[in-house]
Amino acid sequence: METAQISAKLGQQIQPPTAPVKYLLYARKSTESEERQVLSIDSQVKEMMEMAARENLDIVEVRREAHSAKASGQRPVFREILEDIRQGKFNGIIVWHPDRLSRNAGDLGELVDLMDQKLLVEIRANGQTFTNNPSEKFLLMILCSQAKLENDNKSINVKRGLKTRVEMGLWPAPAPTGYVKQKRMDRKCETLIDPERAPVIKKMFEKVAYEKWSGRKLYNWLRFELNFTALPSKKPLSLGNIYRLLENHFYYGVFEYPRNSGNWYQGKHEPLITKELFDLVQEQLKGNELKTRQGKEFAFTKLMTCGLCGSGISADEKYKKLKNGKINTHVYYGCTKARDKHCKCGYINETELIEQLQALIDTTTFSETSVLKKVREEVTRYKKFSKSLLGENIKITVSDIDVKDYVKFLLKDGTFEEKRAVLSCVTSQIVLSKKKVSLR
Repeated sequence: METAQISAKLGQQIQPPTAPVKYLLYARKSTESEERQVLSIDSQVKEMMEMAARENLDIVEVRREAHSAKASGQRPVFREILEDIRQGKFNGIIVWHPDRLSRNAGDLGELVDLMDQKLLVEIRANGQTFTNNPSEKFLLMILCSQAKLENDNKSINVKRGLKTRVEMGLWPAPAPTGYVKQKRMDRKCETLIDPERAPVIKKMFEKVAYEKWSGRKLYNWLRFELNFTALPSKKPLSLGNIYRLLENHFYYGVFEYPRNSGNWYQGKHEPLITKELFDLVQEQLKGNELKTRQGKEFAFTKLMTCGLCGSGISADEKYKKLKNGKINTHVYYGCTKARDKHCKCGYINETELIEQLQALIDTTTFSETSVLKKVREEVTRYKKFSKSLLGENIKITVSDIDVKDYVKFLLKDGTFEEKRAVLSCVTSQIVLSKKKVSLR
């Protein structure tokens, strides 16, 4: 009996003293709508500071974050916390509730792994403590998994609710321009006509269908004559928005949801136009030679400005059907007329634009960027290749003339990215004025 007591005392003596726990106070508020009722970040910090004072806990730092914890690896502050724990800056966390730490399996797994490595000693929540103990870790995982289950169920319920809504003919997204959504008990969730903007939207379709107006003419009419703005931004419609509006089936009473799903529904809302008028507009848009192709990017836009009014330079494609049935495509650049609708800058064909840009290369200088460095490397590689073919022992040097010749080549035959990259190295501002390109 005495031997056992001595052994126990010796065991107690050789145990290392417990290191003090250095706590990080972590407060998070999700931006998701389902968590609008939780305590604000400041309230969380206040409550946890009072708890730490009562229990004499050593708080090393306070960190705040306003990101959802539903997806793994999406919270920058939380990622920093995990790395700081690995570096030993602190070994304890104080949080309002376990679901503030994680609502997904990935982040939860990293926390538990840090506890298994004894790098994270303790997690304290309001009235709960979790240490590297199997039962407490299991409880922590249950609470965080429960939060994940709630998120998953909410996602399923939302999708089910949206499906039910669209089957009833109710549009589940923000109202298109010309319509509004109001909180009315007699017409709950319905999309209603905007009495101020709906007549203008209808006139837009009529002007395209019957008067053969182009998108640019509509843009000038809306912005400079009517001073038309869209809700909720109260900003003018862009040219791209105008084309998207004219292609929206919603205005004659039907809609597709989700987009590009092939699922079409008859809307409960009141149509602004007829299906016949919509079809006439689509025929006109297909024949419109200067219609901007949605999603199409052009090589030299956003790199030049108008030399007359200071607006940006946009690009359009013009299609011409040949007698043999083939279609020729030409790209034209011109002023957006955002600052002056009467600007006389004119349009220039991309082929002619490239020729003028090549002529300017000899008179300009380039900024030393990584792109220019790559150009020099490409010229050096080409000259080495030529040397290997000729078999001559010549010294390889790269001059500014070589670089400029290569830039001219890229402007004509380079890829979309290469054309934009080399022009971005030009130190002077490129301006387009009356179909002429110059440097300023």
